[in-house]
Amino acid sequence: MSVVHTSFGFKIPEYDFTVFNERAVRGAAGLLFVFGLTGIFVALGSGDFSVLRGFGVTVMFEMFIRLFFGQRIAPILALSEFLVRKQRPEWVDAKPKQTAWGIAFGMVLVACFMMGWLGIRNEIVLAWCGICLAFLFAEAAFGFCAGCWLHQRFSKTPPRLCSGDTCSYNHKEHK
Repeated sequence: MSVVHTSFGFKIPEYDFTVFNERAVRGAAGLLFVFGLTGIFVALGSGDFSVLRGFGVTVMFEMFIRLFFGQRIAPILALSEFLVRKQRPEWVDAKPKQTAWGIAFGMVLVACFMMGWLGIRNEIVLAWCGICLAFLFAEAAFGFCAGCWLHQRFSKTPPRLCSGDTCSYNHKEHK
């Protein structure tokens, strides 16, 4: 099978649109989740927000690279792709991931602005980071991508290939 890297996603012969390997995306979400959860626990336990700031900068850098320079050089996604390289890929439409990563980039910009520029180090930042972690956990553990769900609901061009076949799966038929 011929997989070609594009500026955003992979081009494979089976599809006429770009795709991502959902296994790698979920793995990257899991790696980021562990880092973020560690930061939350350190901040809650000691009041030291440095690990949480490191998490924010890492996510901001990762999403910036993914969105503006492509997935090939995004370090966390590349590490995850390496870790799942011996598993069969589960291809998903790339466009919803672009929406999701744009939302993630915006959320982490707000968090970094609150912690850096505004100097907020309290429950507001922890709650905001908790929301980000909930989205990472949902992606990693259940394959639920909130940004993809929003893309599916509101885009003029709905996704054609979703994780777990949720684009076309009708749960009512299988009850």
